[in-house]
Amino acid sequence: MRISVLGTGYLGATHAAALARWGHDVVGVDVDVRRIEQLADGVAPFHEPGFAELLREGVLSGRLAFSTDASAVDSADVHFLCVGTPQLDGGHAADLRALWAAVDALAPRLRHGALVVGKSTVPVGTAALVQERLEDLTAPGHGVEVAWNPEFLREGHAVEDSLRPDRLVLGVASDAAEARLREVYRQVLCDGVPAVRTDLQTAELAKASANVMLASRISVVNVLAEVCEAANADIERLTEILGLDSRIGPRYLSPGIGFGGGCLPKDLRAFSSRAAELGVETASQLLGAVDEVNVYQRQRAVDLARRLLDGRPRGRQVAVLGASFKADSDDVRDSPALAVATGIAALGACVHVYDPEAGHHLADRLDLEVRDSAESACERAELTLVLTEWAQFGALDPVALGRIVRRRVVVDGRLVLDPHRWTRAGWQVHALGRRDPDPQLDTRRRAG
Repeated sequence: MRISVLGTGYLGATHAAALARWGHDVVGVDVDVRRIEQLADGVAPFHEPGFAELLREGVLSGRLAFSTDASAVDSADVHFLCVGTPQLDGGHAADLRALWAAVDALAPRLRHGALVVGKSTVPVGTAALVQERLEDLTAPGHGVEVAWNPEFLREGHAVEDSLRPDRLVLGVASDAAEARLREVYRQVLCDGVPAVRTDLQTAELAKASANVMLASRISVVNVLAEVCEAANADIERLTEILGLDSRIGPRYLSPGIGFGGGCLPKDLRAFSSRAAELGVETASQLLGAVDEVNVYQRQRAVDLARRLLDGRPRGRQVAVLGASFKADSDDVRDSPALAVATGIAALGACVHVYDPEAGHHLADRLDLEVRDSAESACERAELTLVLTEWAQFGALDPVALGRIVRRRVVVDGRLVLDPHRWTRAGWQVHALGRRDPDPQLDTRRRAG
């Protein structure tokens, strides 16, 4: 099948490469000349495990091409809209300007009976507006149909989520559109991936609703962690108990500095904004509280750092390990780690930051000093914070690191460190919601 993908950011580039793996002839189109040049050369413009290999495979096979020329879509029968829908400046609603620009550029290029498939996360009701706009911009009887097929990619797992998704959502208005989408996804459907057919509106709500549920879960567990701190209870045992409840389950029950990235925060806010437009005020109240808790976690981490620096952070050297919003990604959009680092720097501390992949995004930051290794960042540090859950941070040797820092005090913002191992190495280990390790308990455990 001949397919075009409009927008070659994180979503579009990954989706285009997956389509080529399935044997389709795919062209990715974007206005970003530099990005298109990189992709056409088989060079990944962002860090994502497995993507560089998938991209090169598609380009070398001849099934995957990239262009800045809108005419490149002329021969395609199915067109995927994968443009970004960021949060509007100064507001919570989604910015759909890139979407409408893509629709306007696509309309005069559409073949008779073409299928236009939205994958971007949009406010509910957008698909119907896209259908109306295409009907206005194309000749009567042109037969163009709009479907919505939301993405559920997790950064750090995007290739796996594309090639082996846990579900497909097919938002369609006709059997013909469903049949066309099933042909696009024939390989994964043959592998047993469940597909849910639904209407356009429900499909539009699917991704944002999933993110709303996930964001709410993370904020709730962070509230529970703060209550545990106040009550001198144990959040680790509490989440273990909760996770054994079959109605709750164990995933995403780890407290920390909160969620971030290019999806969860903006999708939460856009969903809340759209719900308010539809007159569902309770959604705004509930999701506003979820957002408030999440932002508060970052300030709690900054406040903890200030306390551990004896309330005198100015001029003190602080090491921050992690800048991306999550491991296996170089994405620093709305990153809690970066927000905490910036907040500590604003107190006058000298903050040295190391991230395995995201350091190049910080090159122009005047408030942070970017280092090329964890050891370099920690040298002579009076406080160390682990703020992204990179596996290499969990594997750090606390004895060796203890020799190069000035003070052995660490904040584990993602609960990736073994607190007893670090305590035995002479470190004070702190974390939001987690009790400091009991040295006597640790001694008894070793003796047993």
